[in-house]
Amino acid sequence: MEKNRPLKYRRVLLKISGEAIEGSETPFDLDTVRRIASEIGELQARGAEIGIVIGGGNILRGAKLAAYGLDRGQSDYMGMLATIINGLLFENVLKSRGVWAVLQSALPIPTVAEEIFLKKTIEMMQKGAVVIFAGGTGSPYFTTDTAAALRAIEIGAHVLLKATKVDGVFDDDPELNRDALFLRSLRYDDLLSRQLKVMDMAAVSMCRDHALPILVFNIYQPGNIAKVLEGEQIGTIIKE
Repeated sequence: MEKNRPLKYRRVLLKISGEAIEGSETPFDLDTVRRIASEIGELQARGAEIGIVIGGGNILRGAKLAAYGLDRGQSDYMGMLATIINGLLFENVLKSRGVWAVLQSALPIPTVAEEIFLKKTIEMMQKGAVVIFAGGTGSPYFTTDTAAALRAIEIGAHVLLKATKVDGVFDDDPELNRDALFLRSLRYDDLLSRQLKVMDMAAVSMCRDHALPILVFNIYQPGNIAKVLEGEQIGTIIKE
């Protein structure tokens, strides 16, 4: 049996888009959720400290509702509630696998989620809890990418992992352009100046200002989360 390699990144923030867990006809692909949860549980058992931010796009996006004339602020709050639903799903699936998981929300909903209190959050992560951050930043007009960058900086993550449906960053949309060129590494300013739509630009700027590396990888490939934490050369690394 192949022995696990040492972890290069011990404390990480994993950003999962809502679309990554979306079913073909339902908001959730439970097989995908269970597989991701199993991989997270295995890494937790190996000593990884993992925070998770999940988008809500499989349920709804506030920006899309606003495009139909709804109030943007209220639409964004609806999107935040969608992230709490996804957070509850992951918390339950992780717990069903014996993983200590805690759901925290930037929106106060004490009946279903704890309030984010960083000192307690970091203490729990150090003791082995997987912490799921829901509710975005708690304020409208910010994406869950920005929330992920914020939480990663707050918990002192070694890297922000951006889980996607493709192998990393390309110079064009690989789903639309089969000749799109894969980019193994980028500087923050390259990503910003070329306006490559991998993450919200505010999130990239935050990571740049705090020298937090971003690693973009394909979460649909089983085992990739472990490979990333072990430092294997997959995906695209974005740093100074």
